[in-house]
Amino acid sequence: MGELTFLQTIILAVVEGLTEFLPVSSTGHLIIAQNLMGIESTPFVKAFTVIIQFGAILSVIVLYYKRFFKLNHTPAPEGASSLQRFLHKWDFYWKLLIAFIPAAVIGLLGNNIIDQLLGSIRVVATMLVVGGIFMLYCDRIFNKGVEGIEMTKKRAFSIGLFQCISMIPGVSRSMATIVGGMAQRMTRKAAAEFSFFLAVPTMFAATAWDVLKLFRHGGAAVVTNNMGTLLLGSLVAFIVALFAIKGFIDYLTKYGFKAFGVYRIIVGGFILFWLLTGHNMVIG
Repeated sequence: MGELTFLQTIILAVVEGLTEFLPVSSTGHLIIAQNLMGIESTPFVKAFTVIIQFGAILSVIVLYYKRFFKLNHTPAPEGASSLQRFLHKWDFYWKLLIAFIPAAVIGLLGNNIIDQLLGSIRVVATMLVVGGIFMLYCDRIFNKGVEGIEMTKKRAFSIGLFQCISMIPGVSRSMATIVGGMAQRMTRKAAAEFSFFLAVPTMFAATAWDVLKLFRHGGAAVVTNNMGTLLLGSLVAFIVALFAIKGFIDYLTKYGFKAFGVYRIIVGGFILFWLLTGHNMVIG
């Protein structure tokens, strides 16, 4: 299997698939998994944790393909221009683009700062705890949303601004965007589903950018020499993410965020305790 054993490949892929769309920070969990198994942070391991995200992205497209590949066939407003009719037909994708733009701009402008933060395990652990504490109370802060509320361009852009908060490692993109939707009076279920849709362009762009940087720094051989491991990891992440998304939607709708908040505090607290007792941790 190359630099990762078969078991290590499966475990890391399962962790990625389980945590990518849950509000618990996949970054924090991959750090813990990698360190518990004593996996060295080599160029291939870094590439592996990035590339298997494509499998997680694909799970959203497969699970929601009927809604993800659906154009708006309702009549455009009377007197609409050609551009307005075009935007009306492609309304879903237009709103996804609007929501994606803030993170794309911040990501490009602050790429170096984000990389520095990502290299700090203490930042990841601290934000896991801080985010967990917030999640204990966010269901009280945001009352139940309005069923069937329309996703307007303004709401989409607002959720996109919330997504920018997840640039801080440990915050969780899922948590930021779902809370952003709830702040727009959406139900937990509707906010979570839009969060999954928004993950497709956001994660694809971020992952593709990381892969491009890897290839620009001579990482092509790392990928081609370990293609079997990468394909296995992506497949496992895809399958696990399918079940994680379905289970998360049901749980979130019924019970809210509190259990995830408690869990985040435990995970973040564990990392901080591990560091304070003199142990080292690496990010793959």
